[in-house]
Amino acid sequence: MSKVNFDSLLEAGVHFGHLKRKWNPAMAPYIFDEKKGIHIIDLNKTIAHLDQACAAMKQIAKSGKKVLFVATKKQAKEIITDRVAPINMPYVTERWSGGMLTNFQTTRKSIRKMVSIDKMKTDGTWETLNKRERLFKTRQRDKLEKTFGSIADMTRQPAAIFIVDILKEHIALAEAKRLGIPTFAMVDTNSDPRLVDFPIPANDDATKSIAIILDAICGSIKEGLDDRKTTATKDKDEAPAAATEEVVAKVEETKE
Repeated sequence: MSKVNFDSLLEAGVHFGHLKRKWNPAMAPYIFDEKKGIHIIDLNKTIAHLDQACAAMKQIAKSGKKVLFVATKKQAKEIITDRVAPINMPYVTERWSGGMLTNFQTTRKSIRKMVSIDKMKTDGTWETLNKRERLFKTRQRDKLEKTFGSIADMTRQPAAIFIVDILKEHIALAEAKRLGIPTFAMVDTNSDPRLVDFPIPANDDATKSIAIILDAICGSIKEGLDDRKTTATKDKDEAPAAATEEVVAKVEETKE
């Protein structure tokens, strides 16, 4: 469960949509009313869809798979970094590099290049470079870090992708859909929810709104990760006991 209630969403301004003239008709089922020319999102629908998304996210994390978070808009960058980094999931807050998913092998090559530069500094190779070469490598490393640093641990395509603002991140959404990767997203009244597998009707412009939704999603992922650890520990503890029982059974058979 998302553990959010109507009042907390209301206080965070999750219900504020866009101007009526900017709406997408496909969002009609999620719009409660219109006030002063602005569409108001039905928060009961938000809670229902957020609960579904959280339940799915928990299962993905429990299975040990990765979820890629994408939000390059200014008001979402810091929120994504603060919430997603602690749960060790990949995220993109700078410009989305075209082909990041559909041409994943090239993405991995860029990451390996970044890692190789780091290795040069530890294996002594760095000391053999002249000043100009070091400067070039440093600039190259910084550029790669900015684009790929936060997904360096993503060794394979993610099991799902979470997007803040599908209009701004339309390339990331298109790549995920092309590859059949399940999509989760905050969908405002100016967007088409039919493009997303798990749409969460919500204000995707206000920092408080983005934060409360991300808190719920990341909280569910953490629960899934904790459940995975608990299960692994339990299996590890039960294995020796099972092995002992098997040995005892064989000894008893021998006596007979």
